[in-house]
Amino acid sequence: MQDNNSMAGSDRGQGALSVSGAMQLAKQSLESVTVRIIGEVSEVSVKAGYKAAYFTVKDQAASLPCMMWNNRYRASGVQLAVGQLVEIAGRFTLYAAKGRMNFDVFSIALAGEGDLRMKVANIAKKLQAEGLTDPMRKRQIPVFPERIGLVTSPRSAAVHDVLRTLRRRFPVATVNLAGVPVEGPNAPAGIIEGLRCVVAAGSQVVLVVRGGGSFEDLMPFNDEQLARAIAACPVPVVTGIGHEVDTSIADMVSDLRASTPTAAAEAVSPSAEALSSLFQSRTSALTTSVKMQVDNLSSRVQSVAGRSIFQQPQTLFANDAQMLDASMERLNRALPAMLERNRAALEGARARMMATGPRLTERSGHAVAQGAARLNDLSPLTTLARGFAVATTADGEIIREVGQAPAGSNVTVAVANGHLYCEVKDSDEKTLVDSLER
Repeated sequence: MQDNNSMAGSDRGQGALSVSGAMQLAKQSLESVTVRIIGEVSEVSVKAGYKAAYFTVKDQAASLPCMMWNNRYRASGVQLAVGQLVEIAGRFTLYAAKGRMNFDVFSIALAGEGDLRMKVANIAKKLQAEGLTDPMRKRQIPVFPERIGLVTSPRSAAVHDVLRTLRRRFPVATVNLAGVPVEGPNAPAGIIEGLRCVVAAGSQVVLVVRGGGSFEDLMPFNDEQLARAIAACPVPVVTGIGHEVDTSIADMVSDLRASTPTAAAEAVSPSAEALSSLFQSRTSALTTSVKMQVDNLSSRVQSVAGRSIFQQPQTLFANDAQMLDASMERLNRALPAMLERNRAALEGARARMMATGPRLTERSGHAVAQGAARLNDLSPLTTLARGFAVATTADGEIIREVGQAPAGSNVTVAVANGHLYCEVKDSDEKTLVDSLER
């Protein structure tokens, strides 16, 4: 024991290092080696005021504390989170004051799926900044769509799930199916074309669905151009992509995100129970509305029927009837008096006529007698009675000249007591004076 102790003491005397010296030697040795490491982030501490970001990476057998100066961390563009798979490059270093070893990280990048998730996150941030994921811009899903567009793989289980669900819940709807690839680099373009086709076919709502898969399998639904096509679709779009835990950018910009393809089909199709409940509710509401309307109208009819004018309709003409009675009474009083006045006036006029009438008729009688005498003197009958005659042609024209009755013509001669029908044998022109002198 003594020998050993002596040897130990001798070693300390000849080559022993202080703790600081030993740590410095280890620090120099570790920092001379630069390595690249892949591991899963298990702890993260990024706080305001700290000069560095602190985190831990691990695998199944070991863990390694890491630190990364803030300027490097911000320049990397990575937002550390527990569970991420990262690839880091740096060197080992010792914090001598605490005797702790850290890994000084020079660079960091998401590895494998983590890198894809970072790209998806960046696209999501970009679209979110443009307002494409804003809940306010999402449209209402039609309650009873007559035409439903379906964009999915025609050979997948999802298409059968959706068609079976729609046939069971809402068989009256027509399904416009666009069979497209849902995996691989050409899938986004195919889905965009499928959207265009089903909308052109008259779809009122579109289902974009696919079954479950890995994060890489679902990457076509994180495509930026597909996301913009869904956001710009003229009709509402419902997505049912993967399983309930899966959320893609297509889900974020769609009008409704369903957890599965079957749930997406249920979201656009009312169930029989829902329809029955709706019809019962509408029937009850309609019955209540009609009853209220009938009660209201009945109340109004009763109110109107109770008015005095309908209870005693004669009151409507009471004033006019009273005015008519008063007028009749005045008329009955006025007529006898008027008739009496007229009778008196008539009697007076008759008395005056009786007094003045004989004088008027006497003067008129003399004038009439004189006029009758003059008329008698001028009468053709008086002339005929004195021996004169009136000759007329066959046309009844009075013959005043010889030329009106040439030889051979028939004339009628009117005398005092009749007519003579004569034929002219000859004539000569002489005046009446010559005939009388002769």
